[in-house]
Amino acid sequence: MGTLQRWQANITKRASNDLLRELRVEEGTIDFASNDYLGLARNSTFQQSLLEIAIQSPALMTGSASSRLITGNSSIKEDVEGFLAKRYDVESALLFPSGYIANLSLLSALPQRGDTVIVDELIHRSVHDACSLNQANKWKFRHQDLNHLEALLKRAKGQCWVVVESVYSMDGDIAALRGLAQLANLYGAHLIVDEAHAVGVFGDGLIPTYGLQSQVFACVVTYGKSMGLHGAAVLGSEALKSYLINFASPFIYSTAMPDMMALSIQSAYQFLDQNTQLAVELQDRITFYETEMLGEVSKSLLTPIQPVIIPDITKLRSITKAIKAHGFHVYAVLPPSVPEGTGRLRISIHQYNSREEIKQLAELIKSYAQ
Repeated sequence: MGTLQRWQANITKRASNDLLRELRVEEGTIDFASNDYLGLARNSTFQQSLLEIAIQSPALMTGSASSRLITGNSSIKEDVEGFLAKRYDVESALLFPSGYIANLSLLSALPQRGDTVIVDELIHRSVHDACSLNQANKWKFRHQDLNHLEALLKRAKGQCWVVVESVYSMDGDIAALRGLAQLANLYGAHLIVDEAHAVGVFGDGLIPTYGLQSQVFACVVTYGKSMGLHGAAVLGSEALKSYLINFASPFIYSTAMPDMMALSIQSAYQFLDQNTQLAVELQDRITFYETEMLGEVSKSLLTPIQPVIIPDITKLRSITKAIKAHGFHVYAVLPPSVPEGTGRLRISIHQYNSREEIKQLAELIKSYAQ
């Protein structure tokens, strides 16, 4: 069988299992799917502040034209990295074009042959892809199971790396960060935390909220979710930054982010400092959704990611289509993005969703999913 025939066979098989991914343009619907939790991607005041920066310096709008190590570095990027390091009370920050590239850089460069990387089984795909580029042993511990993690730590060889998300992207649950930090310290492991879905929702993220910066080897903060932008930063020591600059191929060989994006990231932090009500309003909307769906609030810390598990893929597809027909943009997450038997509606609650919209959505889900 030739290459094209193999591709077509794989596509046909996925389509026959109702798992085929396709690109679509969603317009004119009520958003319950994006990661724009605080509404910054659509906030006209925030957009205007970025436009004013661009008008003052139009040259910021074009690309960097090379990697940071050639001509893509700038005083602007270094100043923003200094701003981030100071804000997070860490030695250094290093900007990346995306969260995927940040994770790819960390986990492809740091673990060495003979080391052990232990990841939560539900960690983001970028971490798994990164581990395929290193020569360390990769083990998975059961989701949120610290006892299982400790059992693996006891057996680990070489330097051990523990990799988790602070808020998990598909389940919306929060990692036991204090317990993870204690275990990592006890067994001499380096803890890496991806804060992609916590930044903005919980201030600057859960690591600074809990005061755990000194107990985390590296933290990844990304800007394509609550910040409504693009890019990411790795926070940690000066030694970590220097090592990544020298040995992380995804960083070395990627075109640097434009200076406009770096300034936009700093502006987003400043905008959120001046608009703290956005996070308060988001929590109000999440509380209202949980009350409508469950009749009660599930826990003290609420995240915007509210999955509705529907294992039957055909039913899941049908429900998604029916809800979209009412003008609501919801997203069905299918295997292999989630484990078999855990297909779901991944509902994202936003600051800009009205209570009436949330009420209508909850009624539709309960009506179609029963």
